[in-house]
Amino acid sequence: MTTAKEFTLAELIVAVGAQAWASDGEVLATGIGPLPRLAAGLAKLTCAPGIMMTDGEAYLVEDPIPLGPRGDYKPKFSGWMPYGRVFDSVWSGRRHAMVTPVQVDRYGQGNISALGGEFQKPKVAMLGVRGFPGNSICHKNSMFLPSHSKRTFVEGEVDVVASVGYNAKNWPEGAKPADVKLGVVITDLCVFDFNGPDHAAQVLSLHPGVTFEQVQDATGFPLLRAEGMTTTAAPTEEQMAIIARLDPHNVRATVLKGNPPGVRAA
Repeated sequence: MTTAKEFTLAELIVAVGAQAWASDGEVLATGIGPLPRLAAGLAKLTCAPGIMMTDGEAYLVEDPIPLGPRGDYKPKFSGWMPYGRVFDSVWSGRRHAMVTPVQVDRYGQGNISALGGEFQKPKVAMLGVRGFPGNSICHKNSMFLPSHSKRTFVEGEVDVVASVGYNAKNWPEGAKPADVKLGVVITDLCVFDFNGPDHAAQVLSLHPGVTFEQVQDATGFPLLRAEGMTTTAAPTEEQMAIIARLDPHNVRATVLKGNPPGVRAA
């Protein structure tokens, strides 16, 4: 396959994000937000044909739905997927979502609920925990955070633990911690996971032009270099063509400030 000569950082993130589902088999794939959704669609059409995708309403589709106004496009339905069946997939662990928390800590815990102050009166109130607690216990989750900084990857614990991680202190005495399944964490700087010793965060790949020291300086907790840490692979021309088809209105260009190129200048 031919590597694309020009690509944006958003397109790089979509391409590497698709690999999150590569070994999943038949699970419900949910990408929350434009880039995770495009990544799931790209995975379906390339490296993970067995994943299931919905139209966002009540049907399964084999051809991922394009972003934005559909015009004359007509979805090709392949099955019925109402909320009851979605929840059956969630509770049984047959789902892999890519989510976008506002904060993540060294334990892999995520926060979408509130920032600062007391829980009863935070400085910033957001969504509440929503479905994060149950989802993080029941099925695998990967993450996408568009701005890698110490405000997002915090020094201590997240302000509100909305999704569980590997901090055993947060489980009641005598309770067995859940079998937490965290996939990859993708940011505008790198890709990492929590599969280091004792679930330590380890960098799997650095985006082109980024150094490990830059990533560590932007992270509130220690990072490890994974064995075989590499540079994030550029998208192929085939992947770029699929991304363009799934995003005909170029929504992807609006996600990262300034729509930067995929290769940072020295």
